[in-house]
Amino acid sequence: MTSRRTEGDGESSSLESEKESLNFKISPQFKKEFKGFAVSEGISMTDLLKEGFALSKKKRQK
Repeated sequence: MTSRRTEGDGESSSLESEKESLNFKISPQFKKEFKGFAVSEGISMTDLLKEGFALSKKKRQK
C-alpha cells in the first residue's frame, strides 16, 4: 500500500513562520533509512513523520 501525501493532509495550511523545529538525536543509520524510505515513497521526511505519528496515535487509541 503506497500513500502519497499532499499539502494540507490532516493539518490546516500554516505560514512557515508559525512552524517550530523538533530537536532530537537519532543515529546516522536511522536517518539514512528514514530518509531513503521517504524518498522511495516520494514524500518529505516531515510528511513521513506526520503520517507515522497519525498511525501510531490511531493504533494506541483503540
